[in-house]
Amino acid sequence: MFIDMTVNTSSYHHPTPWDAHFESLTLPEMFRQTMEQDPSAPFLHFLGRTYSYQDIYSQARRFAAGLIAMGIKKGDRVGLFLPNVPIYASAYYGAMMAGAIVVNFSPLYSVEELAWQVGDSGTRVLVTVDVPELYGNAAKVLEQSDLQTLVVGSLAEMLPWIKGTALKILKRSQIANVAWGSATCRWSDLQSDAAVELPTLDAQEDLALLQYTGGTTGRPKGGMLGHSQLSQNAQQIAAINPFGDPRSEVFMGALPFFHVFANTALLNHSVATGASIAMVPRFDAKQVLQTIQKYRATGFPGVPTMFQALLDHPNLSKTDLSSLKVCISGGAPMPGPVHEKFEAVTGVRLVEGYGLTESAGVVSVNPYAGTRKRGTIGQLVAGTEIVLLDKEDPTKLAPEGEPGELAIHGPQVMRGYWNRPETAAEVFVTRDGKQYLRTGDVAQLDDDGFLSIVDRIKDMISVGGFKVFPSVVEDVILKHEAVKEALVIGVPEKYRGEVPRAFVTLEPDSDVGGDALKLWLNERVGKHQRVDHVVIREELPKTIIGKLDRKALRAEVL
Repeated sequence: MFIDMTVNTSSYHHPTPWDAHFESLTLPEMFRQTMEQDPSAPFLHFLGRTYSYQDIYSQARRFAAGLIAMGIKKGDRVGLFLPNVPIYASAYYGAMMAGAIVVNFSPLYSVEELAWQVGDSGTRVLVTVDVPELYGNAAKVLEQSDLQTLVVGSLAEMLPWIKGTALKILKRSQIANVAWGSATCRWSDLQSDAAVELPTLDAQEDLALLQYTGGTTGRPKGGMLGHSQLSQNAQQIAAINPFGDPRSEVFMGALPFFHVFANTALLNHSVATGASIAMVPRFDAKQVLQTIQKYRATGFPGVPTMFQALLDHPNLSKTDLSSLKVCISGGAPMPGPVHEKFEAVTGVRLVEGYGLTESAGVVSVNPYAGTRKRGTIGQLVAGTEIVLLDKEDPTKLAPEGEPGELAIHGPQVMRGYWNRPETAAEVFVTRDGKQYLRTGDVAQLDDDGFLSIVDRIKDMISVGGFKVFPSVVEDVILKHEAVKEALVIGVPEKYRGEVPRAFVTLEPDSDVGGDALKLWLNERVGKHQRVDHVVIREELPKTIIGKLDRKALRAEVL
């Protein structure tokens, strides 16, 4: 399946046999096709309760009818402000059945963040759940924005009967002083059996999802992902599986569905193949280990900090992980020591992949079986092409054999940013009549078609005219046995302009000091890569999905 080849290391298209034809489907159509193959097949396992494909499809269909009855038209925006709960899937596909564009919102958003993105997207309906913190923030946004309707699901009603009853008795899922009506309604009240006519959708033309980026600079931007981008990326991921009938797969659903990685690699991937998801509301190492064992999970997409957390948990050695075929790490670079230790301790293959919001989730991944290369982000998924652009002049290709800015062409690439047509000139470049998405990531391509991310262009540190990649310095300091996590940023320096500074957390019971780490590190890197300090911290900032957040650290320090 993976063959040796000679490639031009500035431009590349993955060769056959990965080349394949993927259907351009709407997501409701993809869901319907899978559901009709086996309506009773399990789709979602949630805290002891199992939902079939028919269960979720029927809920989605009734939600679509309820939206249409309240006046939602094709192209209107419906927002999801939800953790990993079953109605996420019902609302996601149901909103699209009604012709609406889904907008994902992180449950961790503050009122201000949520209100801004609701306003920017023009969201009319927002779906949340009766967890006080979520409902409370959503209700405040309803009061101060153009949001028209807040739909509230009951967590207790999603649980098995005994757990749901206990939750109701303890009143943990109840929210007080709610004026139920047209502005705030229950999820159950919006489930309609009315015989409404669903709008006709065009996979190539109609938008399915607005997925907001983290906002590298300024306000976050809504990536416009159509039905074709999402359905084809799900099929691209499915084509990687070498293990036979995908309907027997059970994925560990610890990644948050609102994030593009989980949205494609978990939710849409499962729907494309008929697999099931053993989901948890949020990542908790103990609960994840219990869930893997109980439901015999076969695959686990996660981020590096999740795998580190499993290694740190005392129950890891007591958990039966024999069902797991592969774990897939994305979202952030996987530290080499974590990679090696996880495989040694668990015996489970851990592979790295790569994607971004603007590519509907996945661009490349290491093989699940056969040849793979640690430290790389693997090979391109089928149908994807790349070029490596000159780091200083993106109108040119990088010199042969040298790193360059990764730019992507493929069926999964977004259509642009919501209400920001002017950004097209910044993020897209045209070569040979094809439009490529500039990623901002600096990459190298080897002769076997394996990609390595060297760093981000905006993260490069300019030391007296020399460019320093923070990840190169981080890779070195992570080799020290006492270092658990590391981030390197540039700080102002009068003579050289900038100088690298390392921030680290330590393994338990380590007593090494910052000066000793600085001396150890600077003996192993180039002169311009030497740090001025190694700062030891209890913790480093992380994003909402748990990856180390260089942007937040830079903002805090500078």
